Amino acid sequence: MPEVSIKEVARLAGVSIATVSRCINSPEKVTERTRIKVEEAIVRTGYSPNTLAQSFRRGRTNLIMVVLPSVGDPFFTAVMRGIRTAARAKGYSVVIEETQLNTMTADEIGAMLVSKQTDGIILLASMSPFGTEILSAKSRRRLPIVVGCETISSELADLPSVHIDNVAAAKEATNYLISRGHERIGMIYGQATSLLTKDRELGYRAAMKQAKLPIRKGWVAEGQLTIAGARQATRELLNHSYCPTAIFCANDEMAIGCLHEVKAAGLAVPGDVSVMGFDDIRYAEVTDPPLTTIGQPAEEIGERVMYRLCRRIEEGQESNNEPEIVPHKLVVRQSVAPPRA
Repeated sequence: MPEVSIKEVARLAGVSIATVSRCINSPEKVTERTRIKVEEAIVRTGYSPNTLAQSFRRGRTNLIMVVLPSVGDPFFTAVMRGIRTAARAKGYSVVIEETQLNTMTADEIGAMLVSKQTDGIILLASMSPFGTEILSAKSRRRLPIVVGCETISSELADLPSVHIDNVAAAKEATNYLISRGHERIGMIYGQATSLLTKDRELGYRAAMKQAKLPIRKGWVAEGQLTIAGARQATRELLNHSYCPTAIFCANDEMAIGCLHEVKAAGLAVPGDVSVMGFDDIRYAEVTDPPLTTIGQPAEEIGERVMYRLCRRIEEGQESNNEPEIVPHKLVVRQSVAPPRA
């Protein structure tokens, strides 16, 4: 069977060869209608770009490394779906490095980039996995690295990033609890070293200050971003001499642990204690009760961060490294109600 050419795809789709190439290499630059026509023509003809030849011509591996804290985190699973969707559209393959496993040293990760074993890195972690040399100002200017989801550290502040406004989102979550009549609001944050949950704590504190509500000593507890950590933190809050009537958790996994522990203490959610989450992971709507939370467009973040990395790889250093802020939304379900009189 003769190999289908890009010319045949263009003829069938009724577009130019250049448009077909643009749909394959930069789909975000064409209209959805055109992209659909080209994709249908590709399916009908069975056309397959010679990615190996493209790699040789460009001097690239067409391989992207994604560095993330944990592959088991439901939120990052959704982000990865978006990354893989965009990667397929752009002809890239993805490898994952999980920082919790420590399978590679910081300098080994950096060396992969420098030696061109991978074309670029998507960093989904607030702590840098790179060695000191890789983070020099000179290196940062030429290395294709994009940060997604987490608040970046000061050492990576000049890198492009895609994420929500965590301070504003946490403030909105806390304000919702206040609007429902709560004045005694506690918080379970992630890890003391996490810049991401520090921003969410800043939003919580800003909302409480604006409403002129006190934050009593012991109302802010560390939950380690895990169910087990949140259960321990919840016990501390429930044993407080002035127990909060609402608890804001810095991610949904901790909120699930909080829900469990409140009920284990013989209390009702939201009758006795309201619980607010953050992220809107896939389990949030099936908890008992369904979780009120802050929704992040996880798949969209994944797609956007991948396309932004592709621009750095294919076009060189971006002229604008400003963060790309995507919108969050308050998702109201049944875990929050007014406090008992």
